[in-house]
Amino acid sequence: MIETTTKSLWFLTGSQHLYGPATLQQVAENSQTVAEALHNNEVIPTRVLWKPVLTGSDEVYQTIRAAEMDDECVGIICWMHTFSPAKMWIRGLSILTKPMCHLHTQFFQHIPYASIDMDYMNLHQSAHGGREFGHLCTKMGLDRKVIVGHWALPRVQNKVGSWTRVALGRDAERRMKVARFGDNMRKVAVTDGDKVAAQMTFGYEVDGFGIGDLVERINAISQQRVNALLEEYATTYVLDDNVQPGGDRRSNLEVSARNELGMEDFLKEGNYTAFTDTFEDLHGMKQLPGLAVQRLMEKGYGFGGEGDWKTAALVRTMKVMGHGLPGGNSFMEDYTYDFTPGQEGVLGSHMLEICPSIAADKPRIACHPLGIGGKDDPCRLIFTGGSGPALNASVVDMGDRFRLIVNTVTAKVPAADLPNLPVARVLWETHPDMETGVAAWIYAGGAHHTGYSQNLTAEQMNDYAAMTGIECITIDERTNLLDIKNRVRMG
Repeated sequence: MIETTTKSLWFLTGSQHLYGPATLQQVAENSQTVAEALHNNEVIPTRVLWKPVLTGSDEVYQTIRAAEMDDECVGIICWMHTFSPAKMWIRGLSILTKPMCHLHTQFFQHIPYASIDMDYMNLHQSAHGGREFGHLCTKMGLDRKVIVGHWALPRVQNKVGSWTRVALGRDAERRMKVARFGDNMRKVAVTDGDKVAAQMTFGYEVDGFGIGDLVERINAISQQRVNALLEEYATTYVLDDNVQPGGDRRSNLEVSARNELGMEDFLKEGNYTAFTDTFEDLHGMKQLPGLAVQRLMEKGYGFGGEGDWKTAALVRTMKVMGHGLPGGNSFMEDYTYDFTPGQEGVLGSHMLEICPSIAADKPRIACHPLGIGGKDDPCRLIFTGGSGPALNASVVDMGDRFRLIVNTVTAKVPAADLPNLPVARVLWETHPDMETGVAAWIYAGGAHHTGYSQNLTAEQMNDYAAMTGIECITIDERTNLLDIKNRVRMG
């Protein structure tokens, strides 16, 4: 469902002919060594492909043009080994749409005080060449990631790996298709928006389908496939008594299994990697999909409830970014508060659709009544989310632009059991504190739906905003409410 092994970053090295062929040969050997070290590092989840040293405008242009044409290339890493006159990069950078990382490094870590001479200085000029390159990028208004430090240090390689994950998410987003089963929840503002503007900004397509199109796929699922999936449920989760064979809600679980199979068939046929539904548009369906949505999210699909296509796309992008890391990413909603002094927190959940990738314990399948939707009782996975660092992210349509709001949080174990709340849930403390964090979110226009992540950082989400060209407001331990209000006002 999420495939990154074939993807690559192109490693581009800048130099010039001023220093002679022997120097250029050394530049090539050194840059190959750096590229190979990054390529072989497991924290960088793509291949790193070295390209011949660039010494002229036409070489730069042709190389970047080739990178743009390569579907497997998710971005470029640029290193100015020597002084590379930046005017030769203008033509190439003017056509660059893929993410760029400016690695401001040099081949040797230390200054060889006893032996350093002008030949050494001419060869190792990243301090000089990188600033020339950086000036041009800023003058051209290019968003890029600047990473400073020696290429062999784990800290630097980890930063490259972190940025690479964002580039992978951006690559997936640009080819994403979002299926909307039904429309938005009626009269809700934040889940709606301009789909054409979104496609122009983010690259993903949003297509709407009548529920009848989905029901047709669901009804076509064979009993044999349903039975096989029921066996998978039994070996993967804890089953409540009423959904066990012979239980009085076993047939409801069969409907949930049929929903999952039909929805997945539909998404695969159309090459959709994110989707929405709404409890107000279920004509022909026997129950609101709960378990089916949770399972599909766990497989890597993005989801947004009540027709929230922006959050569905964001959740999918975050899942690609966090693929292979401990922890998970899920659709989320702020539900209710604890305002007890010293115990402030937010209980996040949704009616049914929270991804089990964030679960701290083995989920159990249960069937309980649902007060909305007017359909049969749906099945769902029930669990509590794990504790530790996390974040909530929300993309909102501000009318003339899109905004990303990110709030770092700390998830914690609930103070007591929740025996009468049969949904997946997670409890977190909002940064920098409840009063400031929640007010800042509201001032920024953040939605009640979010992408919740246990394995991504605020820096990565800011990198994502830079890659897409949208504004980003971060609410974290350093947040000052007056600064947030001024940023929103000036925005």
